[in-house]
Amino acid sequence: MNFGGIARKSMIIPALLAAALGFVALPQVGLAQDPAPPVAEVAPAVVPPAPLDATPADAAAEAGAPVEAAAPAFDHYGPEMIKGQPTFAEDDLIGSMTFQKQYTADGNYALWMHDAILMPVITVISLFVLGLLLWVVVRFNRRRNTVPSKTSHNTLIEVVWTVVPVLILVVIAVPSITLLARQYESPPEDALTIKATGYQWYWGYTYPDNGGFEVIANMMPEEEAIAGGFPTHLETDNRMVVPVGVPIRLQTTGADVIHSFGIPSLWFKIDAVPGRINERMLTITEPGIYYGQCMELCGARHGYMPISIEARPQAEFDAWVRSRGGQTHAEVEAEAAAAAAPAPVEAAPAAADVEPAATETAAAVPAA
Repeated sequence: MNFGGIARKSMIIPALLAAALGFVALPQVGLAQDPAPPVAEVAPAVVPPAPLDATPADAAAEAGAPVEAAAPAFDHYGPEMIKGQPTFAEDDLIGSMTFQKQYTADGNYALWMHDAILMPVITVISLFVLGLLLWVVVRFNRRRNTVPSKTSHNTLIEVVWTVVPVLILVVIAVPSITLLARQYESPPEDALTIKATGYQWYWGYTYPDNGGFEVIANMMPEEEAIAGGFPTHLETDNRMVVPVGVPIRLQTTGADVIHSFGIPSLWFKIDAVPGRINERMLTITEPGIYYGQCMELCGARHGYMPISIEARPQAEFDAWVRSRGGQTHAEVEAEAAAAAAPAPVEAAPAAADVEPAATETAAAVPAA
């Protein structure tokens, strides 16, 4: 027998089994020696709740975001600056029966016409007619004239009572036509445009030349007006602020029904009609507060939509515009000029820079 061959065969089989077992166990051992690193658990971030009175600017500052500067505060006029308002009979009986003091050039001209022309003419004619009636009653009554006069024509009297009224009408017509022409004078091109819109029942003032923002004005509650020293039913929570001495192109329209924008102390009245833009020029001569009301029956709360205008010097008006988030007229013009400016044009390459490149290209092409 070949015992060596048998021995060799008996040793090969265990060796093969051992190799197979080692091959299977090798990956598991490698994995056990090189385990994955443990993942640390991260606790969720806890965001403290924002306080109830926090503003968006506070939240942005807390988050580290840049915060825009707040609009500067603006102090409005107090009751000591009121100039255009009705006069009570208890304070001045005569003043309560005539026009308010005027603060525009047209208003002063109209008040002069009323006081210097119309009232004297009306007074003289009224007294003349009254005296003529009394004289006729006394001189030509039945007791003193038992035989009535049969006079039917008198040339002198007829000429007088025709010519004199014509002269009176001419005297009145000249300043009247002048006043009409002044009231409807077109505003200059650079006038400040303000649009007044009548709503039921409040006013809105839009400033298209200052960024297009709108100011809504409602009647101030009676208790608040009394506490502040302002007249009730005339003061508003927001005023129409305008510059002094600057021509204003005041445009009016109605959002629902016909309203009327009227300020007696400025000799200004213009209707606000839905679907239509009316326009007039307004120039206020003095700083102050001026009151008016809607002067067209517009509904149940017609008497509760007052108008309050606050006239300020130009620098203070610009400060108010900035406090409302708007832009001054100069800033708007500067932005428009910058937008209209043409873009810079790149300079064309010089001829000296082009010729070498063309020469090199020609040299690179072989001759035919």
